[in-house]
Amino acid sequence: MTTEATLPTTSVSPTARQVWTRTRGITLALVLLLVGAVAIAVVRSDARHGELDPRSADPYGSRAVAELLADRGVSTRVVTTLDEARAATGPDTTLLVAVPDRLTERQQTQLRSATTGSGGRTVLVAPGGPAVERLVPGVTADPALSFDSTLAPECDLPAARRAGTADTGGIRYSSGHTEADACYPSQRLATLLRVPEPPGDTTQETAPGDTVVLGAPDILYNNHLAEHGNASLALQLLGSRTHLVWYLPSLSDTTAPDDERSFFDLLPSGWLWGTLQLFVAAALAALWRARRLGPLVHERLPVAIRASETVEGRARLYRKANARDRAATALRSATRTRLAPLVGIPVTRAHTPESLLPALSAHLHGAHGVGQSLHPLLYGPPPSDDAALIALADQLDALEREVRRP
Repeated sequence: MTTEATLPTTSVSPTARQVWTRTRGITLALVLLLVGAVAIAVVRSDARHGELDPRSADPYGSRAVAELLADRGVSTRVVTTLDEARAATGPDTTLLVAVPDRLTERQQTQLRSATTGSGGRTVLVAPGGPAVERLVPGVTADPALSFDSTLAPECDLPAARRAGTADTGGIRYSSGHTEADACYPSQRLATLLRVPEPPGDTTQETAPGDTVVLGAPDILYNNHLAEHGNASLALQLLGSRTHLVWYLPSLSDTTAPDDERSFFDLLPSGWLWGTLQLFVAAALAALWRARRLGPLVHERLPVAIRASETVEGRARLYRKANARDRAATALRSATRTRLAPLVGIPVTRAHTPESLLPALSAHLHGAHGVGQSLHPLLYGPPPSDDAALIALADQLDALEREVRRP
C-alpha cells in the first residue's frame, strides 16, 4: 500500500482584507457623497418650507406681503387647481402664478386662454423659456441668468420708478412687443417685463389688462421684503386690483387635463443632471481600473512548483483514472521523439514506424538488449495492468540507454 502525500493548496483569490483595501477609497467617497446629498436635501427642505405661500411666515414664505396688501384693502385668496385659477380671472383681479414651470403644456395654454381678454393683471414669477413663450407669446427667456440680484429700474413704468432698486435679478427676458415696459435690465435684457394686452383682445366694457413677468421671486419673500424697494414694488404690482388670487400649482391637481407625461418628465432637472454626472464618473472609474493594453508582462507565480512534483501529480491523476493507455502513449511518444535525432531521423517523422524502425534497427545491429521486438515496444497496444505499464517504462528506458551507448 502506498501513501500519497497531501499537496498544499494555494489560492490566488483576493481575501476580504485585500478587497477592502482596494475599494475603501471609492466606498468612502460614495458614502460621503450620499451623506452630503441627504444633508443638503434636509437643509433645503427645511429652509424652503412654504416657499411663495402667502400663508407661510417662513423666510421664503410670502405672508408679509399678503398682510400688507390686506391693510390696503386688497383681499388675497389661495388656489391650487387650474379650474379655480381660470374661474377667478376678471378685470378686478390680479392672478399671481407662483411656479409657472410646474404647469404642463396644456395647462399653460388653457391658462393663457383664460387670462386673455379678462381685463385683469397676470403676474408670472420666474417662468422658464418654454413656459413664458406659451403664457406670454412674443417673450423669450435668455439661458444666462443675471449676475447681479439688485438692479435699478431704468424704465418709465411708474411702479418701478417709485420703488427704485429692487431684487429682481434672475432670469432675463426679451420681448418683441413695442409697447412693453422693460425694467431692471441686466446686460441689456430686462428682469421685469410688463406686457399690455392689445386693444383687440379686450371688450369695450373692460380696460385692457396686462401681464407682468418677474425674473426672480425675491421681492415676495418674507426675508427680502424689507430690503431696497422690494416691498414698494411688490405692493404696486399686486395691489393694482381689489382682489389677488394666489395660484400655487400643485402636481396633485386632479382637475388638470390628463397629459401623458413620462417618469422622467416628473423628475427635477437637477436629478437628471446629477444622474448623468454619476454615469460619467462611473465610466471614468471603469477606464481607470480597466486592463491596460500593451506588451505581455511576466508575472511571478505565487508558489514555485518543482518539475518532479508536477510529474508526480500528473501520474497520480492518471492512476486515479486508470488511464494506463494515456500514460503508455505519453511514454512511447516521448521516447520516439528523443530517439529520432539519435538515429538520424527528423523529429517530424519520429512517429512513423516505416521511418524510425529501420534506422533504429540499423543503429542497434539487430539487437537492442531488451528481449523484445521494437515495433510492439514503440507502437504496441496499451498495457493491461499496472505491472505491464511499469515493465513498459523500464523497457523504453533500457532501449534509450542502449541507443545512447557509444
